[in-house]
Amino acid sequence: MQLSMRTDYALRALFTLVEHHGDEPIPINELARRNDIPKRFLEHIMLDLKKCGWAQSVAGKRGGYLLAKNPSRITMGEVVRHFDGYLAPIACVSVTNYKCCSQESVCRFRRVMMEARNLVARLMDSTTLAEVIRREPVSNQEVQGLHGEGI
Repeated sequence: MQLSMRTDYALRALFTLVEHHGDEPIPINELARRNDIPKRFLEHIMLDLKKCGWAQSVAGKRGGYLLAKNPSRITMGEVVRHFDGYLAPIACVSVTNYKCCSQESVCRFRRVMMEARNLVARLMDSTTLAEVIRREPVSNQEVQGLHGEGI
């Protein structure tokens, strides 16, 4: 599974709102600057976040965006599915974005891909933004410390 840039940007913006939950609204220019997101692209993403009820806008000179829903009630799975539509690594094991493959009946690795989908879905659906924000960022040493090539 690889997140689209749109999902990546949406998560960046949401986590900035989670960090400032209960504070003053964050202006769109500030959200864009802090998260290295083109402002025009972020404007569209913020409209989506508002439609989902995850963000709200405040008009005026001191306006901007606030988190509209408690972060313990928003899961990573919800956000990723909203923007990307699915969590499956390949389309022939996707529930929401299924595409038939000519090799389905004889494919030897399809089951592994389905199991990967199930593991990712369980993790993403059980992990809230409130839980994620309490964790430390991953260091490059941690990423490089994994054993196995191509992970």
